[in-house]
Amino acid sequence: MKRRNFVLGTLAGAAGAGLLLRPGDRGAPHSAYFESLSAALDTADIATPRLLIDRAVLRENIATLKSHIDDRFAYRIVAKSLPSIELLREVMQHSGSDRLMLFHQPFINSVAERLPQADILLGKPLPVAAAATFYRERPDSAFDAARQLNWLVDSPERVTQYAALADELGESLRVCIELDVGLHRGGVQSESELVAMLEIIRSSRHLQFTGLMGYEPHIVKVPGGPGRYQRAAMASYADFKATAQQFLGDAWPEDVILNCGGSPTYQLYDEGDYPFNELAAGSCLVKPVDFDLPSLADHKPASYIATPVLKTSEGVQIPGINLGPLQSLWDVNRSRTVFTYGGYWKASPVSPSGLSTNGVFGRSTNQEMLNGSEAIGLEVDDWVFLRPNQSEFVFLQFGAIAVVEEGAVTEFWPVLGETPA
Repeated sequence: MKRRNFVLGTLAGAAGAGLLLRPGDRGAPHSAYFESLSAALDTADIATPRLLIDRAVLRENIATLKSHIDDRFAYRIVAKSLPSIELLREVMQHSGSDRLMLFHQPFINSVAERLPQADILLGKPLPVAAAATFYRERPDSAFDAARQLNWLVDSPERVTQYAALADELGESLRVCIELDVGLHRGGVQSESELVAMLEIIRSSRHLQFTGLMGYEPHIVKVPGGPGRYQRAAMASYADFKATAQQFLGDAWPEDVILNCGGSPTYQLYDEGDYPFNELAAGSCLVKPVDFDLPSLADHKPASYIATPVLKTSEGVQIPGINLGPLQSLWDVNRSRTVFTYGGYWKASPVSPSGLSTNGVFGRSTNQEMLNGSEAIGLEVDDWVFLRPNQSEFVFLQFGAIAVVEEGAVTEFWPVLGETPA
């Protein structure tokens, strides 16, 4: 073979191999489901970014959760993942649970006012000043903090602070003790520390021990699978529980709270005996992207961000050294550009298919650039849908949640922190 022919053949082969590496077309227009959501938004005269909840899917996820927990454990609703009074009311009604887990002092006051039947367990230890603010601002409602509110304490120092607050208030404060069962994000790490906390509670005139909480999301995240880490977490929980029972003796509460679990882990307890008596979960009911886990395969996404398209153009244009044409030439999924109303949320584009942000152009909370292929079919005033990566913070960014049912927006649920409509 002549050298010239060999070189040309090599170059042609390299070019062919390069073409094989080019990204394929991932684009597609809205499915019938997202066309239905678009029509519902248009009919409701919504024209700003909005958080949507599909009520039918939400209820289906509640039924899925109940089928796993059954009557083996009580269910505690994690309110930070469902931050709306009406959303919580919906979940309480269809799950049959009045138990809530809260993480933010102003939200405790809101729940005490508007869901006075709730039994509240704090999901993290709050500064004692935050607890004092709750009592200073507590609403005039049927909610009885001395029976329905369980503060979380994680150290002898914090127990001492809460004991002083209880004496200052002259009323009973219920406290649960946070256990470190392997997450290593605070909580009791030794039996001696647990006993020291129980001694302070027992000597206090106004503190009442109500239970234990051991959170274990690490067991599905560390390499090697959950089995070994789950067994270690449960052994640790059981040891702490036995120590507390032995120390308290007859003072061990009949209705003790022994809390565990979260959305990623709650299905790991479908069978077997465990040292806790209630499971907590919330995110699995709306299933953000971060909860696309094997342990939640039977839950479905129930929440979306919808945002209008403000501008469209062919290809990609980037200020300065314009690499846009090269991007479009290499990747068919950068053949079109849309700019949306707002952006840079903790969320992932889901419809139309194949949309992605542009790392060279950059992100924007004002007008986000998204690129896609010609197949996306988006025009100005159409809708782009994204799935939240999480719910607890993202849900609070859009005002009242639009509830979609049977192809129509039927209700608006104010989020916590908003003035009720």
